[in-house]
Amino acid sequence: MVAYNILDLAPIPEGGTAADALARSTDLARHAEDWGFGRFWVAEHHNMPGIASSATAVLIGHLAANTRTIRVGSGGIMLPNHAPLMVAEQFGTLETLYPGRIDLGLGRAPGTDQATARALRRYADQADQFPSDVAELIAFLDSRPGETRVSAVPGAGTNVPVWILGSSTFGAELAAILGLPYAFASHFAPAMLRDAIAVYRSKFRPSDRLEAPRFAMAVNVYAGASDAEGHYLRSSQLQAVANLRTGRPGPLPRPVEDVASIIHPQVMPMVEEMQRVTAVGSRDTVRRQLGALVEAYQPDEVFVVGAIHDHAARLSSMKIAAEVLADLPVPVAA
Repeated sequence: MVAYNILDLAPIPEGGTAADALARSTDLARHAEDWGFGRFWVAEHHNMPGIASSATAVLIGHLAANTRTIRVGSGGIMLPNHAPLMVAEQFGTLETLYPGRIDLGLGRAPGTDQATARALRRYADQADQFPSDVAELIAFLDSRPGETRVSAVPGAGTNVPVWILGSSTFGAELAAILGLPYAFASHFAPAMLRDAIAVYRSKFRPSDRLEAPRFAMAVNVYAGASDAEGHYLRSSQLQAVANLRTGRPGPLPRPVEDVASIIHPQVMPMVEEMQRVTAVGSRDTVRRQLGALVEAYQPDEVFVVGAIHDHAARLSSMKIAAEVLADLPVPVAA
């Protein structure tokens, strides 16, 4: 069985509030634990009217407090927005409160627009410091308390698992060199997926943290009672992506029967390409599509992503995804 997880952005539904979004994410995490999902990650984004997970570490603490066993983490923390020491303290605190249940996924993008990046006091060259910042952060987590002049308290000695996130070969190569697990953002940027896998697996160096490569990919899943219902549920996310790419971000739109009549024909090909790594339709269709993706890319773990406007429909879709993934055979590497 391929390990299966959830990546959630706490989507704010059209007609709803951030409080609604956070309550829904908490409820989803509780159900995910019962359905066998191994990890529940939330992502850092800022100045996004449709995303409520901006205070990522705070939300992780809330989710961990409202679940029992599922691992909770970041997918990810955008490290150039933060001092490594503060991230080590935040996640060291989370690991101290919820031992053995916290993951720290790290990305190098700002997770927002340039104006908001300036409001975050993020400067242009900070992304260039990402490799050294990752190394510094890991040193804070892995050193013993008092071993260094500056210690993360809590944090030192917690050895919180660190993942590198990315959508290009840069993150893949860094994860390989550092001997860390790697998660690819194929749910919205699939273009370099195959290249990144090849780079990561071929250049991986074992480390004290990881003996062999561990690769995860994100897949959009919209499962319904029929193929038509799956596509109907997916229409909300297609509209959201189109709105974002045309400079009109907002809450997650309500689904529509004919999404092609809503999205401009010049924008639709870009949206479809961004959402190419997707399983959508009935249970049988989703099983076939997920099986093909797992066979093609042979991930060690799959993160299911699914921004669906109706909460009950999102729960149902995630449950179907869990049942399908639990039944898929692990592909044999060529």
